[in-house]
Amino acid sequence: MRFDKWLRAALTALVLATPLTAAAQGELVLYCTVQEEWCRPMVAAFEKATGIKVLMTRKSSGEFYAQIKAEAANPRGDVWWGGTGDPHLQAAEEGLTETYQSPRLGELQDWAVRQAEASKFRTVGVYAGALGYSYNADELKKKNIPAPKCWADIIKPAFKDEVQVANPNSSGTSYTMLATLVQLMGEDKAFDYLKALHRNVNQYTKSGAAPARAVATGESLVGITFQHDAVVQAVNGAPVVIVSPCEGTGYEIGSMSIIKGAKNMENAKKWYDWALTPEAQAVGSQAKVSYQVPSNKAAPVPAQAPKLADIKLINYDFVKYGSSAERKRLLAKWDAEVSALPK
Repeated sequence: MRFDKWLRAALTALVLATPLTAAAQGELVLYCTVQEEWCRPMVAAFEKATGIKVLMTRKSSGEFYAQIKAEAANPRGDVWWGGTGDPHLQAAEEGLTETYQSPRLGELQDWAVRQAEASKFRTVGVYAGALGYSYNADELKKKNIPAPKCWADIIKPAFKDEVQVANPNSSGTSYTMLATLVQLMGEDKAFDYLKALHRNVNQYTKSGAAPARAVATGESLVGITFQHDAVVQAVNGAPVVIVSPCEGTGYEIGSMSIIKGAKNMENAKKWYDWALTPEAQAVGSQAKVSYQVPSNKAAPVPAQAPKLADIKLINYDFVKYGSSAERKRLLAKWDAEVSALPK
């Protein structure tokens, strides 16, 4: 009888302990804004490192910003990882993301820390990358068009229906282009430029990286993207040439935020801290899908990554152009004055 009682007690303890152990690891709902080819190995590496099950969805920056805002009363996501910093800063300003200071902040590049400070620690920089465009060298030769080198070149008549770029309402990449041109040219001249560019655009995509893929396949002659997205295509053998516009260009600080009211808050903080490690920041380059400059000073910089020091970068005002009011104003103006124009 004593043995039977001991056995029943042991079995009861085992049944009770097993689900508690699994629950302690739990799950994480991740909103991922980089390419899915980068999201997936990040998820796999985190699951392996922590035992936490990740439920991942991939969308563009603008789409996730809108979704997080719509879900504010009942948050479904835990962490928003990747994508341009402007919508992350807007979400921070609107109280849609959680304040959190990772113990790894001291390991990060100054630009990543400044991003955290600007948001009152509601977001942080995880990578940086310069804006530009790429063109298909084979198609350019067939069409006998001089190689473009500047922003001014791709609004010329020779590029009629040859340029692809994302819609700035859904794409953080394209909003960065809009804000870059305003800072580079002044608002009036920038919108004149965008109207001229509109005549040459063959498609406004949802995803900021999609135009780089279209250039690689020859679907489009020119694609405006972050330069690292075009590097992915070049590394895979596509006949693309990457251009840093001669007038100067903007750049992004890809960011990460914990969603306000996250259901899995402790696991969200675990992802946040892990994603700032050199090991996590090396995952994308190891998978040959990420050629950004990582924010951890000890993380390896991919050899193929565009050299930011060699690019004529503007002094991009992340605080102003990441503010809710300015972002809404510029997007509304683009909708009214550019998108509504006939082709």
